[in-house]
Amino acid sequence: MAALESPENHIKATATSTATTSSSTTSDLNFSVRRRSTTVTDSPSTEMMESEDLKSNGKECDKVTNENRSDIKFNYRPSMPAHRGVRESPLSSDAIFKQSHAGLFNLCIVVLVAINSRLIIENIIKYGWLINGGFWFSSKSLRDWPLFMCCLSLPAFPFAAYLVEKLAYQNYLPQLVVVFLHTIITTGSLLYPVLVILRCDSAFLSGVTLMLFSCIVWLKLVSYAHTNSDLRAIAKSIDRVSIFEKAQQEDVPSISPYVGNPYDTYFKSLVYFMVAPTLCYQSSYPRTESVRKGWVVQQFVKLIIFTGFMGFIIEQYINPIVKNSQHPFKGNLLYAIERVLKLSVPNLYVWLCMFYCFFHLWLNILAELLCFGDREFYKDWWNARTVEEYWRMWNMPVHKWMVRHIYFPCLRNKIPKGLAILIAFLVSAVFHELCIAVPCHVFKLWAFIGIMLQVPLVVITKFLQNKFRSSMVCPFLHLFISQAERLKSGTSDK
Repeated sequence: MAALESPENHIKATATSTATTSSSTTSDLNFSVRRRSTTVTDSPSTEMMESEDLKSNGKECDKVTNENRSDIKFNYRPSMPAHRGVRESPLSSDAIFKQSHAGLFNLCIVVLVAINSRLIIENIIKYGWLINGGFWFSSKSLRDWPLFMCCLSLPAFPFAAYLVEKLAYQNYLPQLVVVFLHTIITTGSLLYPVLVILRCDSAFLSGVTLMLFSCIVWLKLVSYAHTNSDLRAIAKSIDRVSIFEKAQQEDVPSISPYVGNPYDTYFKSLVYFMVAPTLCYQSSYPRTESVRKGWVVQQFVKLIIFTGFMGFIIEQYINPIVKNSQHPFKGNLLYAIERVLKLSVPNLYVWLCMFYCFFHLWLNILAELLCFGDREFYKDWWNARTVEEYWRMWNMPVHKWMVRHIYFPCLRNKIPKGLAILIAFLVSAVFHELCIAVPCHVFKLWAFIGIMLQVPLVVITKFLQNKFRSSMVCPFLHLFISQAERLKSGTSDK
């Protein structure tokens, strides 16, 4: 009985009753307020009744406040226990992954901005302003009209592909002739800009822009031709099945296999596909309802800012380091390693800015203007566990094109999976080499070799992932932790 009537139990009982009373009073008060808000007040008697209700409600509010004050008096006394359970520290191994680290992330961003701002100011004070527009727009830029005319003439190749598909739809061309004509059109759309850039001593930016544009046109034309070829094959098979069933039912001797063909070609679909932020052709796409003009302006301002920052890093850091460096194979090996490591940080910043400007800002702006619905232009490649996952997530338009038009066609033709992956990397390496070597007029196969070296990295990282089965921890760190746990268990056994 003494234990039941202790002061602590009395306080808890009083607090519980007080909380129950206050919650009921508050609910009654809310109900009276809602009831009063839905009542029509027209007559003076109604106004008098409302004034009385307000007075009573005011008294109830005062009563609730007094009860809360009494609750505070009992619950926050010096004798109340401050430690009421077993808890872990936020940074302990058992609780570190159970909470958000947004504050630490923001702190890291602030520190990163502060450190890099100091380095930029120090670089400008030490070396001065090194921005030189000649690297991007030289005196020859105004004479780059052949590249500009080549860019304007590239839409002729999609129009030619459309004419070929239209003739194939009307059964004027056999399949082999259609494939041959599409091969000529796609090859011409790629070789024509290469020849123009090599014949003209153009600026670097003009050449890169034209090569990127021509590569995109080539990829789109291949998808357009491949998709329509598959649609024709499906339409033929469907028509043949329906004709066979109809001949069995009605005893019809012969009907053209293209009667009632559901396959069709529309010029509007091709035009939308050529300007849409995708490389895979289809007759219709998911669409949004309207264009957010304010959002487009906001993203465009971000695009200008980050593009300028990317150019600043290239001119202020990368170009001076490259110009003041020796040839990597003609000097000291340690010196070459030091130069490469010194270039790694600004190159990383440029790559991140390029990714953000193109894959997030520019493609989303284009998608918003065209009401293009599927805006999965990239996935969370920063969480990739292997090199293969990284290549599958960082560039979704190219990845979808590779899977749709190279990887699965190779598998359907009984090509092994490893060889299909190698072919996909080979195509990617060729286009990387074209986009870098042609504008620079330097054919050393550096980009080609760099992409092909990703294949052994894919194999190595996949082997490590399968061996250690770690999703968020580096395999080497996982190995170190497991060895430490084994050592610890062996010591405890002793």
